[in-house]
Amino acid sequence: MTRHYLDHNATAPVRPEVVERVAEMMRHDGNSLSVHEEGRRAHKVLEDAREQVRALVNAPVNGVIFTSGGTESIHYALHGVVRPHNIKRIFVSAIEHSAVSANAATTGADIETIPALPSGIVDLDWLRARLKDYDVERDGGFLVSIMFANNETGALQPLREAADITHDAGGLLFVDAAQAAGKVPVNFVMSGADIMSLTGHKFGGPIGVGALIAGPNLPLDPVMRGGGHEQNRRAGTHNVPAIAGLGLACELAKQSLARAGEIAALRDRMQDAAEAAGAKIWGAGAERLPGTLCLSAEGFPGATQLMTMDLAGIAISAGSACSSGKTRPSHVLAAMGASEEEATSAIRVSMGWNSTKEDADAFAREWPNAYARIKAKSQLEGAA
Repeated sequence: MTRHYLDHNATAPVRPEVVERVAEMMRHDGNSLSVHEEGRRAHKVLEDAREQVRALVNAPVNGVIFTSGGTESIHYALHGVVRPHNIKRIFVSAIEHSAVSANAATTGADIETIPALPSGIVDLDWLRARLKDYDVERDGGFLVSIMFANNETGALQPLREAADITHDAGGLLFVDAAQAAGKVPVNFVMSGADIMSLTGHKFGGPIGVGALIAGPNLPLDPVMRGGGHEQNRRAGTHNVPAIAGLGLACELAKQSLARAGEIAALRDRMQDAAEAAGAKIWGAGAERLPGTLCLSAEGFPGATQLMTMDLAGIAISAGSACSSGKTRPSHVLAAMGASEEEATSAIRVSMGWNSTKEDADAFAREWPNAYARIKAKSQLEGAA
């Protein structure tokens, strides 16, 4: 059976060129902080990769801090700003990845939730009203956390407006760009973010490597200490092979960006077929990642959809991959006003750099057929 991988938002396949680059670098000796020839060679690879990451997201010079991935970057962003900026309150959007809410809860700051609209966009009117009378001198510093693109619906968030609201009130904006980097244009400077996280495995890079992007001269309290790595901002011997792979993935992401229109058309092909079969599409009215489709179907639980598609040779997710093994409904869809049944019958289909028309056609054929069988079975049981 031909397999069709439609779960790029969980983990994208590693690009073959990246596999070769990582394998090549694993054959070389040298610690990137050593001063001998081998160390200097490793250090150059490291800095070349840093420039490739910087170029992909228009990061400031010296603004790229390498980490072990998205979750560490999120943890560092949230914990790293608390002491230097006297953060007393963190505003977390209701649609953030669970890594944001879980790590925010351990900072010691008070947490408030920014509601989401039915469209899947954060409610900036709520944020504007909440911050209207906020006094940093009186109430302490604050951080606002709004993701670039939602991992379930793909909805792109209004970051520039959010940044203006936040900065006017004297706060900082943190943006989780894990799902956006390498899929849509990401411009750190133009977004207005003060700090941003990303990870390599969402767009063809290796698993276990990512970056934190920090604004110029932004004070951060290191959460990993020891050596002088990353200009004393993140201790730990550099994983040079993985970092080299991340850098190359950033360079190759230009190809994915060029395919955005094509990928969006494939997504729409699947969406049209699912809607015609009776599915409800989430985030359809918002600007979305080109390859992300989130839908729910009455009487067709997400876990059942996942297993049915898997048997048909199609890999999808029931909600976020980090929570798809759990039984609770999607918190993202709940924040958008979904009923419990709608939230538990939701799936996410996601395409990326190597997705094809055949992949889209397979889903557009198999999913409606599967749902038709479910509805036919339900009608027979109701008539019995």
